[in-house]
Amino acid sequence: MLWAQVEAMRRGDAYVEQEHLLLGLLHGEDTGALRLMAQAGLTPEELRERLAEQIKPENGAVRTESATLSPSAKQLVEQARRETEATGHDYVGTEHLLLALLLARPTTLDGTGLTYDQLAQTLATQTPEEEVKEEASPVRTTPRPSYLKGRHFLSVNDLSTAEIEQLFGLTREIKLGKVQKPASGKAAALLFEKPSLRTKLSFTVGMQRLGGSAIYFSREEVGLGQRETVKDAARVLSRMVDAIVIRTFDHHNIVELAHYATVPVINALTDLEHPCQALADFYTILEHRAETHGQKLVYIGDGCNTAISLMLLAPRLGTHFTLACPPGYEPPAAVIAQTKELAAWHGTTFEIVHDPIAAADDADVLYTDVWTSMGQEDEKQKRLADFAGFQIGPKTLREAKEDALILHCLPAHYGEEITEEAVDSPQSAIFDQAENRLHVQQALLAAVL
Repeated sequence: MLWAQVEAMRRGDAYVEQEHLLLGLLHGEDTGALRLMAQAGLTPEELRERLAEQIKPENGAVRTESATLSPSAKQLVEQARRETEATGHDYVGTEHLLLALLLARPTTLDGTGLTYDQLAQTLATQTPEEEVKEEASPVRTTPRPSYLKGRHFLSVNDLSTAEIEQLFGLTREIKLGKVQKPASGKAAALLFEKPSLRTKLSFTVGMQRLGGSAIYFSREEVGLGQRETVKDAARVLSRMVDAIVIRTFDHHNIVELAHYATVPVINALTDLEHPCQALADFYTILEHRAETHGQKLVYIGDGCNTAISLMLLAPRLGTHFTLACPPGYEPPAAVIAQTKELAAWHGTTFEIVHDPIAAADDADVLYTDVWTSMGQEDEKQKRLADFAGFQIGPKTLREAKEDALILHCLPAHYGEEITEEAVDSPQSAIFDQAENRLHVQQALLAAVL
């Protein structure tokens, strides 16, 4: 969907239409849609040539800043959801959207030789992605998430539940020292426009322990979109490294980088999402609770990037999610709508409330983050006033379960979003959480390389 938006924006279109969705399906490697096309004898290159005759070319001069789904495109997405019922899958994949596009009238796929009945029958006879297993080796017994190889990781939406579970299995084996060095001789570029302790350290050490190397680039050295265009940076880096890890402000930068890169791109934080952090958080919950299903996670703070990744990931892992924030600090409406859909689909609960004490009632996990993030320094005094009381401390801990797990992605501002006593308490798993950034990201790197 992100690639469809990029395709529309690059052509100056304000709405994502059928042809943009189809172009979006042509990105990536070894996706469900591309496999179906290949089995039917159609290559992405042939389809791109056909589409080039029907839609206007890219035009950076008239590029729009955003593109939303048109009414007809929304109908296609809803049809893709319905296709999952017919195939028996618990996720909406690229293959389901391809089937929906074949049902559209008129469809840009007329004349390609692809038919709905043919591809639906092919899909029905295939083994679902979550059931695909690699042959176990003496060193690694957990199947590597085979469909992650060569793929980008820009959002938690990029992973199915099965892929997350496989990734956690690989994390466990890496942490136990059972995995050989799959990155031997490989290099990752770390593009960091925001400073970092845990993220830089975990990716650097992670690549070293996997047998590879990491090269760090600060904002001044690259200057994405200023000193160097995102497109050119992606092309240069793809010729010299095996993966790109980027920590930036504007989420669109990472989407564009992934579009032009021919090596995996990993989101190490944007203003919209912090997916690696969320994976490490849920792996920590799994370690301490043995399961994520049925847990109640209460996030006390604003609807920032970390909160967004957590709330999108929670339903997929069977976790109930409550966000307690002051009025006006909620996540974007589109993210809230998607989370509600995911919660309904997976049978979990999701709510946003404005009373942190009431929200903490019966919580299994209490989570918080700083009130003022990087880039929000001018808002500090206002935020200090607005977030007063939104803290993990004696009042919220009294309402939560007696053994409620305490999480914080760090750095912590003692006396604001959390007390020092809470950080140092026996219930705190904050430093386990920080360590698990290393192990989860090692697993992610091992899977995509």
